[in-house]
This record gives sequence, C-alpha cells and structure tokens, in this order.
Amino acid sequence: MRTRRGACYSCHAAAGDGPEAHRRKRRRTAAAEGSPPPAAGGCGMFEELPDDLVVSILRDVAASAGSPADLAGAMLTCKRFRELGQSKVVLARASPRCLAVRAEAWSDDAHRFLQRCADAGNLEACYLLGMIRFYCLGSRGPGAALMAAAAVGGHREALYSLAVIQFNGSGGGKDDRDLRAGAALCARAASLGHVDALRELGHCLQDGYGVRRSVLDGRRLLIQANARELAAAVAASSAPPPARAGPGSNGGKGAPRRHSCLLSDFGCRAAAAAGEAHAANRFLVDWFATRPLAQAAAAAVSPEDEGGALRLCSQALCGRPETRRHEFRRCSVCGVVNYCSRACQALHWKMAHKAECAPMDRWLDAAAHPDANANANANAAAPAP
Repeated sequence: MRTRRGACYSCHAAAGDGPEAHRRKRRRTAAAEGSPPPAAGGCGMFEELPDDLVVSILRDVAASAGSPADLAGAMLTCKRFRELGQSKVVLARASPRCLAVRAEAWSDDAHRFLQRCADAGNLEACYLLGMIRFYCLGSRGPGAALMAAAAVGGHREALYSLAVIQFNGSGGGKDDRDLRAGAALCARAASLGHVDALRELGHCLQDGYGVRRSVLDGRRLLIQANARELAAAVAASSAPPPARAGPGSNGGKGAPRRHSCLLSDFGCRAAAAAGEAHAANRFLVDWFATRPLAQAAAAAVSPEDEGGALRLCSQALCGRPETRRHEFRRCSVCGVVNYCSRACQALHWKMAHKAECAPMDRWLDAAAHPDANANANANAAAPAP
C-alpha cells in the first residue's frame, strides 16, 4: 500500500519487525549519532556525579528543608539518591522543619525515619522521637533515654522537658520526683536561652521549690524572661507578613497577626509569631486531640487508678498529658484547670484563665442554694422604677 507521501509499507509486518526490533533500531541509531545510552537507574547525568558531591548536595537540602516533603522529593529523584540520602552525614544535618512529622501522618515509615536520624546523631530527632515515645507510645524508658541523649548534646528543649519530668515524677510515682535535679536542668536550659525554663527557675527561686529561696533572684529571672519574650515578640511583629493570593487574602496584605502571647508576669500584651510552639508540642496536641487520653496512656495507669481519668495540661500549646492521676498541679482557686509546670500556669493565667477563674466556694454555694441565686439574678435583671 502507498501513503499520501508516497511511502510504501506492508500490511503484514515481518516477524523481525516487532517492538523489540524497533527498540534495537532506535538504540543503534542513537549509538551511531554519538549520543550516550540511557542510564540504568534513570538518572541520566546524575550518574556521572561523584558520591561525595551528591551527599554534600543532599546534606544542604536536608539542612534547609522547610518540610519533610522537601528531602523526600530530592531522594525520590532516582535510586542512587535514595541510597545516598540514607547516609548519616545527610540525616544528621536534617533541619527541625524537615523532622516535623505531623500526628495525622504518623506511621511506621515516619518512626523509622526519625529513628535513623536519631541514630545519626541528630539532636532534634532524638528529642522529638523521645517525646513521642514517652508521652504518646508509652515507652517511658526509651523515650527518656532519647531525650537524655539530646540534653547531653545541649538541646535546650530536651533539658526543659526532662526538668518537667523530674518535677512531676512523670512515668513513675509521686515519690520519684526529684526537685533538685529539675531545678538543675532548668538552670542549664535557661543558660542556653530557653524562656520557659528561665521563667520556671524564677518561680522556683521565689517559692524555694528545689532550690534555696531567694525572692529577689527569682524576680530578676522573671524580668529577664519577660524581656526576652518581648524582644522575640517585637522582632516577630516587625517582620513583613507573608502575602497570600486569592480570595480571603485580606487584600494581599497577609493574614492578620493574632495576639496570643501575653508577657506572663506583668500583663503586657505583645504580638506573637504564629507557630511558636515546638514541633514536639504540636505533635502532642494533635495526637491527643484525636485519641482518647485514657486509651493512649492505659499502660501507665496503675490498677488502683483505673477508675480515674488522666488530664492534659491546660496550656493549649503544651500538650503534655498526665502519666498518673493527680500528677499535675491544679488551680488552687477553682480547681478546674491543671498545669505541668509553673511556666505553663503563668502563661495560661494571663492569656485566658484570669478572666475565667472563679472560686470553688462560689460554685458550691450556687449548687447548694439554687433558689436564692435565681431570685438574686431576677432582682438584678428587674428594671428600676
């Protein structure tokens, strides 16, 4: 048969003109033109790069990654990138945002990834995985060991979390509390610039909790904590807000900045940067928002405490749960809210609880005399003559 261009072809292809024959012809044609054959891994020019250069590139990608998907996308380029991306040099440099696994995306693969990063010496991975194991998975010993490894390396969040564990005796009984160890860990975290540890240490000095009482030194540390908080808030408010396109973007001026952080001890209001909570605290908040706390911590509840319910810290950005009944301190006025630390109590008091707290005696009187309270409310609502 003849085509419009005049070429002739046979309706019945020969046995040697199948797909394999066409592929062989294309390969021979490419070789004749001098073009290199395709690489077996599908990476093309990447196969010619030395391993040291590829590892250096992946290390920089991990250090500057803004989310776990950034490093995962680079490693999915080819098989060779996947293999070199598992090296300790790359995983040890993974940034905190690269390790910020979300609670809804938690899986065995995420667990193995954090474990490999922790084995590579990444302090942030040690702390994050330690918090998840200690509070979420119920593995108290391995979780505390990971946090201790991060604390030895100078991770200030790990130091403060271990201080909270020592103050409360988390994972054990009430007799397992070590106030001196908690105060020492707080002092070390405060020396590294941790504001909550500095505030906690100030309250410990004012109350003589684990250290010798010194009201003046405690007050001085609280002023330093508020000054650092104010400096961070001013720096966050002076930064240009990110512009957002599309409807609901506030006219291209960015989302309104929320005022969620109050200078805790003096009542000064300051604008806080969004996402101020650590990735570990955000993970705890999201984890226990979708899972009942009693089921998540069932392994830590003793038989005599099975009838009671465990509670979360009332500070919304903390997320720490109780590991036994009545572990956290409760508000001495209303008894409704409870806190894992004095720092969380000071933050939540100025942020919300100051306007909500009511004495327990008032609630008891209202329950005992409902008719008198109803008459008083009616008289108060009656119009004046």
